[in-house]
Parts: sequence; C-alpha cells; structure tokens
Amino acid sequence: MILRPPTGNFCGRVHRREFLHQIGGGFTSLALAGMMSKDGAFASELQYDNPLSPKQPALPAKAKSVIFLFMYGGPSHMDTFDYKPKMYPLDGKSIPIKTFGRGGKKNEGRVVGPKWKFKQYGQSGKWVSDLFPNVGECVDDISFIHSMTADSPIHGSAMLMMNSGSLLTGKPSMGSWVNYGLGSLNENLPGYVVMLDKTGGPISGAKNWSSGFMPASYQGVVFRSQGNPILNLQNRPGMDRVQQRSLLDFLGDINKSHLKGREHNSDLAARIASYELAFRMQATAPEAIDVDNEPEHIKKLYGMDGTRTDDFARKCILARRLVERGTRFIQIYSGGAHNDDNWDAHGDLVKNHEFHAGNTDKPIAGLLKDLKQRGLLDETLVIWGGEFGRQPTAEYAEGTGRDHNSYGFTMWMAGGGIKGGTSFGETDELGGEAVKDRVQVKNLHATVLQQMGLDPNHLSYFYAGLDQKLVGVEGADPIQEIIA
Repeated sequence: MILRPPTGNFCGRVHRREFLHQIGGGFTSLALAGMMSKDGAFASELQYDNPLSPKQPALPAKAKSVIFLFMYGGPSHMDTFDYKPKMYPLDGKSIPIKTFGRGGKKNEGRVVGPKWKFKQYGQSGKWVSDLFPNVGECVDDISFIHSMTADSPIHGSAMLMMNSGSLLTGKPSMGSWVNYGLGSLNENLPGYVVMLDKTGGPISGAKNWSSGFMPASYQGVVFRSQGNPILNLQNRPGMDRVQQRSLLDFLGDINKSHLKGREHNSDLAARIASYELAFRMQATAPEAIDVDNEPEHIKKLYGMDGTRTDDFARKCILARRLVERGTRFIQIYSGGAHNDDNWDAHGDLVKNHEFHAGNTDKPIAGLLKDLKQRGLLDETLVIWGGEFGRQPTAEYAEGTGRDHNSYGFTMWMAGGGIKGGTSFGETDELGGEAVKDRVQVKNLHATVLQQMGLDPNHLSYFYAGLDQKLVGVEGADPIQEIIA
C-alpha cells in the first residue's frame, strides 16, 4: 500500500481532490473497494451501512462458501463425464444431425467418436473418461448434471450467461449476488476472489466478475496467477507502520469531512473503508495466501510439485485456505486467452483436452479430498464446468475438432448439501442435446443460491424500475433432485 500525498505546503490548503484521486487509483487497482471494515478507523465517528456485514440467510443454509472451477472454452462432455458408447462405432461416419455452434446451423455432420476410454468408479459405478482418473475416485461425492443447456453457443455471451445469468453485459455476477445476500465472514479478506489462468483472462474480461449495477463493494477481487497473488502488501520503503497509520489518519480526517451529509452513499462509504482495510490486510493477508508453507503431503495430494499440475494446484490450495478463513465465493479459471490456451477444441481435440485435463485433474481431486478430510466439504459447494459443451460431430472436413454446443452439456457439483454419487438428466445417445430433465443455467444459479441459504426467487436488487434477480424476473427453480 503506497500513499503519495501531493507536494507543496501540506499544512496549508490541501488539494483534496488531487490527493483522493491519487490514492484512490492505487487502491482501485487492487480492487480493495470491494472489502469493508466493520470496526476500522472511521467506524467510531461515522455511521454508514456496511454492505458486506454478515447477514443471516433467509433459508436453512447447507453451504457457507462456493468454489467455482470454470473450464473456460467449453469442455467436451462426451469425452469427459457423459459416457456415449454408441458413438465409438460411428466414428468417421456422416449422419443427419442438427447442430448450432460457431459455424452456424447444420443438418448433417461427421461423427467424432470419443477419443478416450471410460471406466466405472466408486459405489455409484459412474462412468468417467481416462482424462479424469483422479476425479473419478471422487464420484461418490459428486452429482453430475448431464442435461444443462445455455442460451448462446458464442463464448462472450455464454460466459456472461454462466456468470451473471444474462446474455447482456452490466449484470452482477453470481459471486456478487452471494456477497450482496450474505455479506462477508471475514472483514480482513475479500468476500469474492477470482483467479485467472496464467495465459490470461477469458473473453469479456472483468464483466464476468463485475458487480454490475450494484455497488463496487460486491465485485470480484482478482488474485494474480503468478508470483504474489496480491500486490503492494509491503510498506513503501522507508515508511514504517506508525508513519503509515499517521498518514491514514490524516486521510481519514479529509474523508470524514467529505462524507458528512453523504452517510448513506454506499459507494463512497466503501471507498473510504477500503483504505483502512488495506492497512489491515498487510498484517493478515500474507499468512492467508502463503501456500508454500503447506505440509508436503498436502502439496503432493494436489500436485503442487513443480510439474504441469503445479499452477492449478496452487490455486486450489489457496481456494481451500480462503474458504477456511471465510471467503464466500471463489472462482478459478482453467484456460485463458484464445484457441488452445483454453478448452475450445476446434482443431486437435486430443491435444487440447489432454493438456487441460492433465493440468487440472489431480488438483481438482486433491481439493475435493482435502475439503472432505478437513470436514469442509459439507459446507463448501464445489462447481465444475464451462460455458457450454461440444458437438458430437466434427467442425471441419478433416480433424477431430468439435464446435460449441449449448443444447446439452455436463456440469457437476459436490459438497454443500449436494447428493453425491448421482447423475441427473440425459443427452441423446450422441450427446447432441438434452432430452431428459432438461435444465438451464438459471436452474444451476437457483441451486447455488438455495444451498447458500438464499431464496433465488426473492433475492432482488431494485434497479431500472425492476426488482432485478440473478435468475431473472421470471424466476427459476433449483434442481431439487441433486439436493441431499
């Protein structure tokens, strides 16, 4: 945290706007406006609503936190968790089939048979691809949703739909809704954390973790994928905490004067309190993000060993540490940027999926096993999936690439009151579209909110003349069949 007051006679007239703009920019870059303090330097003299104060859930809560493992680009469901044995003998044959993806609408295509074998795991006997042998060991804690559908086969709009319930920009993301409805459990850490892939962020960028029309307090805080997750946790060289405390107190005097008459301005109150919390985070956050001090057997469990799994393993361990310390919503991206940097397998399906599954399989299984052995899985809802799935047919005349498929795909959930060892819904025998117990992204969102103790059809925020909701003004039902 670096504060640089304007030069000149600081005891005379202070250029308050210049000073506030200067320090505000630094903290906004940290996204610390999303973290509030209940008992910071300003709380004793100023009265304002803390938007992240803990709130009692409206319903009996099964989960306290969410970890969303987002496989950006769209993993192929029939090559991972949706076993389609009838596809194997059809490999290479052209058949009449209606598809709609990036390449538009088609009426026929060449079948691409699954490129990996499947085998059964657990007491449930769930069929899982050889891409995910470690996750396969956890199937009795997982509920697979095989009939998920989305409203768009295009990355940008489908990402927004999966994250915010709308194809349009400007809507709050699911993590923002959770923080709005429940507040934060830890005043010293952000309530909503996003960890991006080392290759970069997804299409549409920060719109995927935005607070939309809600105050900035509810937006996601991005932790860096490499190096220190949070920058500027060290004091400025030559400035000790006593000096920094003095500078913050001076800033507080200016801010308190500016806030008079604006006590109920939630954006302004959030900005002011963020400075105090940033100071406190310098003492608390370093311990929370220090994954290197984890025991060796835990590092081994996740695959934090310097190999290809190391990067995603670090993120999964950090997610567990944040859950332990009260962070409500954590989203980890596998895949970033474009093309084969993510799961968007338009060309060589085998090369693409072996790369991304190989990077994530062991860390994901390690996360589930670690949460369970610590007694945290029961209160942590883990979600796996992408913005859509992939088609059963080839996209091009040659090759194994598959186009986007929003008509039917697989996601899974574990922990947080979800019924493990179950599979819900079905796609047709080729995985082209959902044909049984068809559900939509909003049903997934409704399930998450209900498990967190929030009524999905009553949690609302008044904006533009409407009681806006994550599940839309028309509402949506949770997927009751997967709830324990």
